[in-house]
Parts: sequence; C-alpha cells; structure tokens
Amino acid sequence: MEPKRVVITGMGIVSPVGRTVETYFDNLVAGKSGISRYEAFDSTDYDTKIAGEIKDLEVTDYIDRKEARRMDRFTHFAVIAAQQAVRDSEIRFDSVDREKFGVIVSSGIGGMRIYEKECQTLLEKGPGRVSPLLIPMLIADIAPGYISIHHGLKGVNYATISACASSAHAIGAAFNHIRYGEAIGMLAGGSEAPITRMGVSGFNAMRAISTRNDEPERASRPFDLDRDGFVMGEGGAVLLLEELSHARARGAKIYAELAGIGFSADAYHITAPDADGDGAYRCMRTALACAGMQPKDIDYINAHGTSTPLNDKSETVAIKRVFGDYAYQLAISSTKSMVGHILGGSGAVEAIACVMTLNKQIVHPTINYETPDPDCDLNYVPNKAVKRRVQAVMSNSFGFGGHNVSLLFKEFSS
Repeated sequence: MEPKRVVITGMGIVSPVGRTVETYFDNLVAGKSGISRYEAFDSTDYDTKIAGEIKDLEVTDYIDRKEARRMDRFTHFAVIAAQQAVRDSEIRFDSVDREKFGVIVSSGIGGMRIYEKECQTLLEKGPGRVSPLLIPMLIADIAPGYISIHHGLKGVNYATISACASSAHAIGAAFNHIRYGEAIGMLAGGSEAPITRMGVSGFNAMRAISTRNDEPERASRPFDLDRDGFVMGEGGAVLLLEELSHARARGAKIYAELAGIGFSADAYHITAPDADGDGAYRCMRTALACAGMQPKDIDYINAHGTSTPLNDKSETVAIKRVFGDYAYQLAISSTKSMVGHILGGSGAVEAIACVMTLNKQIVHPTINYETPDPDCDLNYVPNKAVKRRVQAVMSNSFGFGGHNVSLLFKEFSS
C-alpha cells in the first residue's frame, strides 16, 4: 500500500520553562533557564544540588485528587500533556473510530518516586506495609494506559523504553502505525520524573551530571569547552499525530508534517557513544531517506546536545559526516541548555520545539555557550535566538545502550 502522510495537529507540554506550548517556546526563544536548586529533597549530602525542576504545579487542577494520589509524578506529567494536546487539536473522539486511535507515551525509567518511597517502607516496616498500588504506579506503560482510559482510545497502546531516546521512539513508532494504515491517529510522547535521591545518586556515581551548583542557570552548557555533565530535568510532552486525510476531513489545523524517522543502534558501549558518531550518522541518514530528502533540505537540527564531553563531540562528528561542508551552514541548538535533560521525555519535549520552530520561523539558542570547543565547531546558535527561514528540521535523541532516533519534521504543504 502507498504510505500515508502523517501530520501534527495538537501538542501539550509540562516543562521547567513553561506549562503550555506557547509559554515553553517563548521562554526558549528568550534564552530563559529553568535550572535551579531542586526542592524535591534535602540536597545536603549530594554532589549535585541542581536540576530542571517543575515547581508549584497544582496537579489537581488537571486530575481528580483521588486519582492523582494513585499516580507517580511522571504519570501526572504525561496525563496533563495529553489533555493539552487533545484540547489543542480540537478533536472530538466521540466522532472518530476509537479503535483506530492509539497511544504510545513512554518513560525511560518510570515511577522512581514511588519505587524509592516503597523501598523505604519495606526496609522500615516490612513487606506487609508495601502499597498494593506500587506496581501499577511505577511501571512505565501505565502512562499510556491512563491516557487511553481518560479519552476512551482503544487502538494501539504501549510504551517504548530506550533510555533517553524513549519518547522519540514513541513518536517514530506512532508514525509507522499511521503511515501503514494501522491507525488514523496517535497520541505520542513521553515523560520523566527522575529528580529523586536515587536518581541523583546514580548519576553522580557515574560522574554524568554537572556539579556547578553555585551557578545553576549556567550549568547546562552543551558544546561549550567547559561543560562538566548534563543537568537532570523533569516534565512531559505529547503530540497528536494524525493521518493527513483524516485531519483534513475534520478541518484540523496542521502544525507540521512528520516526514521521516531513523532508528539505529551503536552496538558499541552501554553508556558511551561511538567516538565516530556511527550510530547517530546512520540514524540521520535513515531519516533523510525515509522522507525522500537530501542533507541540504534541512535548515535546523535540534541536537541531542547533552552538555557531556563525549556526546557533544560525537554528535558533532556525526553531523559533519552526514552533511559534509553544509554542516557549517546549519543552525543547531540544544533545548537541554535551558530545560536540562528530561531523559525519556526529552525527545518529545524537543520535538515540540522543532514544530514550533517551523511555525514561528525562529531558532532558539543554545545558552551558556561561552568558550568554543575546537572539537565542536559548528553553529550552535550561541546565546541568542535567530530569525531564519526554516522549512525542514531534524531532532536527534540518543540513549544509554546505544539507542538512536532522528525525527524529521517539515512545513506542511498540500
């Protein structure tokens, strides 16, 4: 069968710099950092005391109080983002085939808060006091489960788990389900709530996260010579993907077209990227081929850009391998410089930034870019947003285990 075209008709987000799509993107363009000292727990004994934390979120403004108590924080973010995406799309589910409408919303880790809390209960009070809701609260696939229940969606429903590429894989998988006629629409994205004692301890033990505690807003500095690790963030984002003819039939507004996807594996190391950027290179090439596009068709890349020494260098190498000399003409920026690394939720959070870039024709900056790294010598849109004609964008997401995803969005044209 002829592959179907897939368009974006709704978006929702909860992030450290905004709880609506417009606020989020406006703050990215303004170069506003969402990094601060976290308040989730006492940081006294921890090497890292900063994160992209979402503060003062009244969950019960969105979710029934009793139901909210039965969800981990990562599920809160996912459910709220999905509500926003549905509202934004103006879709009426009572007038569509719910069996052809699905949900793939992912998390790299799942319910860390509830797991940590109930481990403490187990050790202090014994197994008989562990919550009967522990398992359904912590499993990563509970988020799409709740979303499907809330909206009565009976189609494809699962979560993809691939560390920091999880929600990008979710969007790519949703694309395929629509493209090949298995669904008419999908809610796709991801969320993460990793700012816990165990989360910070684990990444500190790996020496993966920044300890620039005295300058929280300057700590996440992708591609800068003085970067010392990523900064954890939390949040969630969901996009509504729809088959083009279905979107047209209901008169939906169309933000952009998802034109191509690329998946690959490094097959190299459990945490370190291939120094030659081979997995990222093949992933980007696959996305271009899927979309039937050439490297020079791309105007902007939203980089994985974690602010770690190895990732930023290898991603730069991969971009140069794909784009050749044209790499120096690309605009490239890292959303993580402002929101931190939302782990399994980052791909969806950054996909929304890409779609908004196409709609607003402005590229948000990579903040804290102060000292150039000779190994990272491309145009990372340092510190200030740039107005630029943008017709096609690529979003990169790479995860521990060597999981790679590239998503290619372009301006919609009939």
